[in-house]
Amino acid sequence: MGTMIQRYALTEDDFRGDHFRAHSIPLLGNNDLLSLTRPDVIGEIHRAYLEAGADIIETNTFSSTRLPMSDYGVTDAVGEINRAAARIAREAADEYTARTPDRPRFVAGILGPMNRTASISSDVNDPGARDVTFEELRRAYGEQARALIEGGADILMVETIFDTLNAKAALFAIMQEFDRAGTRLPLMISGTITDQSGRTLTGQTPEAFYNSLRHARPLAFGLNCALGPDALRPYLQELSTVSEFHVSCHPNAGLPNEFGGYDLTPEAMAATMGDFARSGFLNFAGGCCGTTPDHIAAIAAAVDGVAPRQPPTPPH
Repeated sequence: MGTMIQRYALTEDDFRGDHFRAHSIPLLGNNDLLSLTRPDVIGEIHRAYLEAGADIIETNTFSSTRLPMSDYGVTDAVGEINRAAARIAREAADEYTARTPDRPRFVAGILGPMNRTASISSDVNDPGARDVTFEELRRAYGEQARALIEGGADILMVETIFDTLNAKAALFAIMQEFDRAGTRLPLMISGTITDQSGRTLTGQTPEAFYNSLRHARPLAFGLNCALGPDALRPYLQELSTVSEFHVSCHPNAGLPNEFGGYDLTPEAMAATMGDFARSGFLNFAGGCCGTTPDHIAAIAAAVDGVAPRQPPTPPH
């Protein structure tokens, strides 16, 4: 989403719209606000990915929780942002489903990792220092999950997880919201391997990450962001080997260059994702940072006709 938003060269006025016209803090760069101030742009981006062959589109809500939004002074708009983002995606997905009813499209409500961590000290001189508590995370994620459900999401995805304790707070909050709403949506859980050490930022291997969160019994476990697809291969293979659930992968289009852009071509990315699928690692394939509709079209072609991974039967 962010890669495509950059192409529109939007200004401060676009981010303010009528909703935040008199707001005292600059809002340029807070992409999630565009679901309220430029819904036409967000809807157009969704339709570009659907046209390219996407079956699942993600809501524009990566940072739409109370804690990150407090940096911009817009915490009161969190519920409205998430509901609007889910409805924009819902409308686009339904439009494409209506065209081909035998191939439904789905909306994944996105819960991002937050800009505060429950596991890592915020002060090098105090290992116990934290900028956030589990309870604060639970409340913030619960507010977001409730609004995404109300907006019409089909799936809830906790993604780009670098701190498993943050993710536990998100999953606990989601389960509470399911109980409150009297319903349960499929869950997707996706972690991020931060470097060639093969671990998350809080030190877990893919298998440890999986075992820490498998109690949530999601539709899929996966890996996304941080590394390009080539570098993710051994870690995806590890996750695929141990997971009794479906496996997803939506990597970056390579590593960012010195200008913050992504240079991996659609053809190169699709070749690797096609190899993952043929190797039996995948049930869901997609892309994260730097991924354009051209990348999605190439990935869709590369995995077309490939049998999905069969999860192993868990021991009784």
